[in-house]
Amino acid sequence: MVEVTVASGLTQARWTHVALPTGDLDKAISFYTTLTPLVVVERFADADGESVWLSNDKQADTPFVLVLVSFNKDKGGQLGLLHPFAHIGIEVPQRSDVDEIAGRARELGCLHWEPRQMPPPVGYICALKDPDGNVIEISHDQQVFDTVRRRWGS
Repeated sequence: MVEVTVASGLTQARWTHVALPTGDLDKAISFYTTLTPLVVVERFADADGESVWLSNDKQADTPFVLVLVSFNKDKGGQLGLLHPFAHIGIEVPQRSDVDEIAGRARELGCLHWEPRQMPPPVGYICALKDPDGNVIEISHDQQVFDTVRRRWGS
């Protein structure tokens, strides 16, 4: 057996990704690249199916990836795991971003929660349903990003 060693910049254990199954990879990619800031980083295929890595564009300092996996045996199914409240959260810089994304999602028939102001720390939110039924929360002024950076420095 040959052991392969790859040079890495990783110096400590790090949370790198969340993986979700999907019944239609192309439809899921279209949803995430149209309604969220995520872009395709890599796409893979093997005998069992296909997968894609999605992340914020050029997020090199703190890479975090949403992995979508489509197994051949599950194609065509709706495989959502995050519902009714479990969700992936995406924070946007402007309140109007929430309204704009909600409007596009409403037109596409995938708006799950109408925009609403919630008490701190939740902020202004809406939610979408991806093609598999997973809930994706879009928030403004939730301050997850700023709180973590303030706590550990930027």
